[in-house]
Amino acid sequence: MKIYNLIAQVGIAAFLLTGCSKDFLNKVPQGELSDVQLGTAESIEMQLLGAYSIMNGNISGTWGNYASAPSQWVFGEMTSDNAHKGSEQTDQPNMNMIETYGVNAENDNLSTMWQVYYEGVLRANGTIASVNTDQAGTKKVTAARAKEILAEARMLRGHYYFFMWRIFKNLPWIDENTTLEEAKVKPNTEDILPKIIEDLKFAEANLPVSKINNEGGRVTKAAAKAYLGKVYLYQKKYPEALALFKEVIAGRDITSLNFWNNFNVLTEDGPEALLVSKHAINSNGAPDNANVGDMLSGLYGTSPVGCCGFYQPTIDLVNAYKVDANGLPLLDNSFRNNPYLSDMKAPNNKYVLDTTLRVDPRLDYTVGRRGVEYLDYGIMPGNDWIRSASYAGPFVGIKTMIPQSQYATQTASGANYLTGLDVNIIRLADVVLMAAECQVELGNLSEALTLVNSVRNRAAKLAPKKTKYGNNAANYVVKPYPSFANQDYARKAVRFERRIELAMEGHRFFDLVRWGIAKDVIESYSSFEGTHLPFYKGLVFTPKAEIFPIPLTEIDRSNGTLTQNPGF
Repeated sequence: MKIYNLIAQVGIAAFLLTGCSKDFLNKVPQGELSDVQLGTAESIEMQLLGAYSIMNGNISGTWGNYASAPSQWVFGEMTSDNAHKGSEQTDQPNMNMIETYGVNAENDNLSTMWQVYYEGVLRANGTIASVNTDQAGTKKVTAARAKEILAEARMLRGHYYFFMWRIFKNLPWIDENTTLEEAKVKPNTEDILPKIIEDLKFAEANLPVSKINNEGGRVTKAAAKAYLGKVYLYQKKYPEALALFKEVIAGRDITSLNFWNNFNVLTEDGPEALLVSKHAINSNGAPDNANVGDMLSGLYGTSPVGCCGFYQPTIDLVNAYKVDANGLPLLDNSFRNNPYLSDMKAPNNKYVLDTTLRVDPRLDYTVGRRGVEYLDYGIMPGNDWIRSASYAGPFVGIKTMIPQSQYATQTASGANYLTGLDVNIIRLADVVLMAAECQVELGNLSEALTLVNSVRNRAAKLAPKKTKYGNNAANYVVKPYPSFANQDYARKAVRFERRIELAMEGHRFFDLVRWGIAKDVIESYSSFEGTHLPFYKGLVFTPKAEIFPIPLTEIDRSNGTLTQNPGF
């Protein structure tokens, strides 16, 4: 299929690229071009595809690249009130330290994130240098295509840096003009966000409207606009961000788009997708281009997946989908009153699903819970699919899973937890809600109301999930807000909508930090969650926890040039 052409080519490109070890400081100097960089137009295209290949957060292999997953589940969700690490307490203890805000600079998850995405930066730099050399000399690439390649490479570089910036903030800027000797002593004391913005501006100005060669995964002008607007939003530049978001939204009706199509391997990368990490299972069943970052989220035990039991939704998130009699969210956190706990408090053979529970239907398209149909696997049986419910709760995720009927072509041979499912990095609902956020902060409450309600009206179209008896598994209801009475209420509504619409997609922790409410939200969540799951009781969120330490291995390699983040 055409949609997988880019993935197939990326595998070849990654093989052809030279100098792809993990240590970004020991690379072919960007001012001294290698033979590959001086090759044909085709070799430059292959370099670009090699730069694209890091979109899936993986350089090679399968096991071990969880921290660099494009879904950002380790840093963006597991650290928030949305998700637990899952599995058992003794499994992946370095993840426990991240989840409980006790991480140190020697944590291997930090090194993975740093090394993989600096590899992406390096590959983008190499592509840019090759194009510049070609255009200054033989011009084997047409001028028009050269501009597009530069735009693609700079978009990728901006993305890789932004992913790292949200986590580490203080980074050395390495570009196509940085030599090896300069890279070795490049400090991380410069604010790189303006340079990320420069890359995204160039991409927005020079990328085409349509995907090049109609290949899935290619970046477009709309993707660049959405990304640039997102970075402006992080800077609280609301007018600038809103202008870009409006351009992305124009002509797109989110109410006409199917929510679940974003997570269906047969309909992924569709009209709502703006920036995705493409994944595919090779024709021989090999997982080289699979979604390896999310592999641990596979269901455990007797489930058809059989591994690995990580990345479980929190009790707090599940209860956040409750609605009042008017079909509206409980913005005051009263959803924690009389909480729904599935079968945690019931003897295993006495549990009865409460089908009167009044919830937003997005709950059962985000979370697997006992007694409710789960894809085409049948009815979710509870503990039989969970490694340790007393540690990480009774719920499992669903957005990273695919139906059994697709295993033959969309999972790796003998490993159903390695799938060809894409990961949405930016999708239209994300942009609509970011635009709503801008409208709220600019005082345009009626415009914000329209945007939020478009997302809610789309959610109302979701088909109800069923029990084994064929009846609805809950009292599903979601209604639009009649009005936003004031700015504070509107702000809460937008933020809450982002949580329930984008849950388990890598946004939550970064949202809490940029809103300046991480400490209050996480410590309040800990008081609630810890009542039911003792491991999460008493979490303390300090200001230093808003970013993560620079990996000690990188500081050592820099001979002390890199400065550690405050508090670590």
